[in-house]
Amino acid sequence: MKLHKALATISGLTFVSRILGLVREILIANLFGAGIFTDAFNVAFRLPNLLRRLFAEGAFSQAFVPILSEYKAQRGDAATRLLVNHVASLLGLIVLLISILGVIGAPWLIHATAGGFANQPEKFALTVELTRITFPYIFFMAMVALSAGVLNTWSRFAIPAFTPVLLNLSFIAMALLAAPHFEQPVMALAWGAFIGGALQLALQIPALARIGMLPRFSLSTADPGVMRILKLMGPATLGVSVAQISLLINTAFASWLPTGSVSWLNYADRLMEFPMGILGAALGTILLPSLSKMKAQNDAQGFSATLDWGLRVALLLTAPCAIGMMVLAVPLAATLFQHGAFKAADTLATQSALLTYSIGLCGLILVKILAPAFYSRQDIRTPLKYALISLTATQLMNILFLRVLDLEDFGLLPHAGLALSISLAATLNAALLYRGLRRCQAFVPHAGWSTFGLKLLCALGVMGCVLYFAMGSQTDWLKQGTLWRILHLAWVMGIGGAAYFAVLFALGFRPADFKRRV
Repeated sequence: MKLHKALATISGLTFVSRILGLVREILIANLFGAGIFTDAFNVAFRLPNLLRRLFAEGAFSQAFVPILSEYKAQRGDAATRLLVNHVASLLGLIVLLISILGVIGAPWLIHATAGGFANQPEKFALTVELTRITFPYIFFMAMVALSAGVLNTWSRFAIPAFTPVLLNLSFIAMALLAAPHFEQPVMALAWGAFIGGALQLALQIPALARIGMLPRFSLSTADPGVMRILKLMGPATLGVSVAQISLLINTAFASWLPTGSVSWLNYADRLMEFPMGILGAALGTILLPSLSKMKAQNDAQGFSATLDWGLRVALLLTAPCAIGMMVLAVPLAATLFQHGAFKAADTLATQSALLTYSIGLCGLILVKILAPAFYSRQDIRTPLKYALISLTATQLMNILFLRVLDLEDFGLLPHAGLALSISLAATLNAALLYRGLRRCQAFVPHAGWSTFGLKLLCALGVMGCVLYFAMGSQTDWLKQGTLWRILHLAWVMGIGGAAYFAVLFALGFRPADFKRRV
């Protein structure tokens, strides 16, 4: 398998999904702005979305994929198929129960995760109703995560990468076509999440059938493979839950800030998800099964070389995104969201969050590459330890930024402190993971990192200067029309990207240097 081609496939399909995700957020911003309705929906959808990341895609994938890869490499298709049946049956029952409990207990969940809403009865009641519609999304996505784990292990990356497109299409269709027919138009977004989850699961079924791995109901906790997965899922759940708990705590903090804070953070997070999905998630997706296979074959040299390749590619492509978001925060927010109910004040508030989020973009993406190196070794406890340290650091920084320091003295709004704490904690987490891999000698950097870093910094410096001077006055971006913003942003990004890659080329970088086969 050629890793660079797999990365191109996943990144390309993820790019389509992220573009549609931006279209979805633009529509939401245009129709609902940043106020009571978007705050309510963002909190309601965040709960099942966080549980999806925690339980389905996060802890489950980290425990399931390494053992599935081992079964496939060492035990054959029959044993692997039986393992998939047992795991799918148990996982399906558990998440179905969680979905039912979430629907019943929605009021208590909102009290626990967005207590500030309780002071606004209308906002609280709407959030509860939206939560009850969106909560079954976790069941659909748990089954999608299992399917994606199987398909990725069989190097069928395209279908799992394309699947999120259906969720965004569902949101867009419901916002455009169904919202006017609801008494509360924002309810259409909740049903969009429900329908999108069902469509994603339906897409996986034919793909699993083609490789002979479509699960059948067969419940057995006595299967040794299931027991190993459950044992790994314990610390994996704790490890992934640290990041999700941090996000929930941040949401609780934001619920006490001025109305719109949750939405401003969400719009900035949506822009951050663009490079994180295209680069971070894509690299993590192809590295976990590849590294797991090398570990099962005791190929230590190939393991280290593949991880080295992933880190270089990540920095080469992520660092310019981070610089671009820092410099172009206002142009990006104004061009994409400042329409209809979304005003110039909302653009500046989103810019404040995006600026602080971008500081940690490299750290957030490196975590998605370094953590799978531990999971592939079936070492869940070490990333858990580092994640707990990062969680503690996040909350200490939240107190510092919201209670001790006045961020407005630094030109930032209060909610930007929540984004800054996540950024700095992610960078800390990435540094700890890197040190841990070096200490256990699982990763030995290849020669040339110093030269690579210096050349990269030179290209980033040139690009940053070009973007800054080409951007012009931020006031123009707040006052000009949509067409001017689109054309100007395209020109600025184009000339900045051209400057970056031209400097890299002049310094000796070539695409062939980053090809890799495993």
